[in-house]
Amino acid sequence: MTNPETSHSMQQSDLLPITPEIEAKETALKQLLAGYGSLAVAYSGGVDSSYLADVAYEVLGENAWTVLADSPSIPREELQEATALAAARGWRLSVIQTREFEIEEFLSNDGRRCYFCKSELFAQMDAFAQEHGIAVLAYGEIADDALDPTRLGARAAQERQVTAPLAAAGLSKDEIRALSRRRGLPTWDKASFACLSSRFPKGTRLDIQEMLKVERAEQVLRRLGFRQYRARHHGDICRIEIDPQDFARILDVHARSELLDALQKVGYRYVTLDLAGYRTGSTAT
Repeated sequence: MTNPETSHSMQQSDLLPITPEIEAKETALKQLLAGYGSLAVAYSGGVDSSYLADVAYEVLGENAWTVLADSPSIPREELQEATALAAARGWRLSVIQTREFEIEEFLSNDGRRCYFCKSELFAQMDAFAQEHGIAVLAYGEIADDALDPTRLGARAAQERQVTAPLAAAGLSKDEIRALSRRRGLPTWDKASFACLSSRFPKGTRLDIQEMLKVERAEQVLRRLGFRQYRARHHGDICRIEIDPQDFARILDVHARSELLDALQKVGYRYVTLDLAGYRTGSTAT
């Protein structure tokens, strides 16, 4: 069995060289953060928010908070890894509970789900900041995100005056990966992740029990050694998305048998492989 953390993971040779231009962007980021005085970062354990949290801690020390939201949309393994990373780096971490599953507009999943989710997150962070005297809230939007129409959190961020310092500094995903690698952050080559709610087609009502099925299905894919994957939920059908270069491996008779057996035990009647491969937002329409 292949280790999921190394299967088709990025190599150091794939990283951008850290040029003077990239150095200047990180310097600009530090200047922005220093000007805030105190800061709470919306932290998920992903590439971008981990880098932002690390730079914020370097610049602001104990005046930088990392705020990790816990909800049924977040796999337990992701939550545990994010918590462990914050502890290892010495960040000031606080875990808050968000209640998006009490919001009817979120549950209806009508295309505005991300807005209501982020709005709830930022409302809880705002209350946390007021309680602790924190001046600024920030989240991990990057320069690339302006090009992605599936991201709807920007409106919620604007309404709550949540800043996006990575985007303001002009940092892209590839640049953040390179800078993260230099900092020794284990997230530098982490695969992209979105909350489990994104596995349900637009218009399919969200249900916590069904979401647990998705979480268990993705645990199976991770255990089998796949790095970039999604288990898309379509009733009693689980549609698997993986990197096309992994197709041969998933169709190996032993891997296929193990996957089918495990996902049928999870509760899926049918398991399909999407020949288009992994892509973001494939259940958005």
